[in-house]
Amino acid sequence: LTTPQLLNHFSLTLFRIAYGYTRYKNPHDFGPFGRHEFVEPAFQKKGFIDFKLKETIPINHDTSLFRFELEPTQKLGMTATSCLVVKETLGDDEKPTVRPYTPVTDMETYGHFDLVVKKYETGKMSSHIHSMSPGDKLMMKGPIQKYPYTANKLKEIGMIAGGSGITPMLQLITHVLDNPDDKTKLTLVFANKSEDDIILRSRLDDLAKKHPDKLKVHYVVDKAQSPNWKGDVGFVTKELVQKYMPASSNQDILVSVCGPLPMMKSISGAKAPDYSQGEVGGIFKELGYTSDQVFKF
Repeated sequence: LTTPQLLNHFSLTLFRIAYGYTRYKNPHDFGPFGRHEFVEPAFQKKGFIDFKLKETIPINHDTSLFRFELEPTQKLGMTATSCLVVKETLGDDEKPTVRPYTPVTDMETYGHFDLVVKKYETGKMSSHIHSMSPGDKLMMKGPIQKYPYTANKLKEIGMIAGGSGITPMLQLITHVLDNPDDKTKLTLVFANKSEDDIILRSRLDDLAKKHPDKLKVHYVVDKAQSPNWKGDVGFVTKELVQKYMPASSNQDILVSVCGPLPMMKSISGAKAPDYSQGEVGGIFKELGYTSDQVFKF
């Protein structure tokens, strides 16, 4: 090849690489020389969409991870601090049951997304999801925006989660830690009945180990089963909130909570009947937190 031909070939190769990166953004799976065509995020479409269950992975005695299929080059299309809602008409019900869930996969994951669902004895939707087999479909819509998070707007975020209420906290934690320019500090208090009930623990521990300057994780159980338990024991009390959460007197802080309704009432006060934030109550009110400093997932 002549020098002009080599330069032309080199320029064309660079263009193809740049084009592939900007259009596909996942060079490990596809690109200008790859096998697949780009597919828009699933939630680009409006309304409810059927998603097929790919597999179920048990986590403990009442909680499992449910993996739903996407196209190989497709991501779900979630945003930071957002959830999706699932809808299904169950049994002889005339109206569909609708429930919110937060995926635990990173927002940039392609080909699938995961929901972690705890089965409750009286929970219609959780029982239905746990009865699903691979190949079954579930209707979902999203993303539904929750807290409007902006990097570095806050100096510190304190989070209190109970049971499966960890999922929106994990989404926020992952989003903050994935951005090296975001200097927001995070503290999580994760409360459960027992050590065996702590879901996603290995993932949380791994994140805390990789980001010791940005994330602190503290576990609380109702009753310790092992003499080697090093976390806190009992319920989330006023003293525990004072010990781990940023103080209400601090500037540019947020405290958030997600968990069973009795826990929410005790710590932050329940949401309003229309599911808006409502007034601050419980322990947060006692400690002087304002509505601007509190968010209820």
